[in-house]
Amino acid sequence: FDAINAEDASIAASIAAARPEICQAIELVVRALSAGGRLIYVGAGTSGRLGVLDAAECPPTFLVPKGLVRGIIAGGSQALTDSVEGAEDSVADGRAAVVAAEVEPNDVVFAIASGGTTPYVHGALQAAREGGAKTVFFACVPREQQLDDADVSIRVVTGPEVITGSTRMKAG
Repeated sequence: FDAINAEDASIAASIAAARPEICQAIELVVRALSAGGRLIYVGAGTSGRLGVLDAAECPPTFLVPKGLVRGIIAGGSQALTDSVEGAEDSVADGRAAVVAAEVEPNDVVFAIASGGTTPYVHGALQAAREGGAKTVFFACVPREQQLDDADVSIRVVTGPEVITGSTRMKAG
């Protein structure tokens, strides 16, 4: 317990270090929503589930119209409750998900990949940029470890996990 709690306490400093990029992303989303656009989270596994969860909570919490904030997860709705192995490995599927969501230039696609490498997420980013949408990339690794071409790149570097093999404990 103490080791996990001590590691979790380090997260606030990591978030504070990413403050400038977080503020840039907020400004990007505010401009998009003000122009009639949407916020669309894209992720896989736990990252995707957290994006979908946030999108689902926005209408009741902030009284925004359903669909203004949307979540897309690799593997579709089945991946919300079950592991859909391999769904995160397809760049083409990430691209197709953005096309299917009819992403437009006023939208912001907010890609979440805690380890930074998820092909599905990078495919979604590519398609969003090609469609003229603004993009945000969120990862928990330094940019030099995994590059991206998003308009805003947020890196909350959480460091190694307390329990080996878990990429989601501190990142989540």
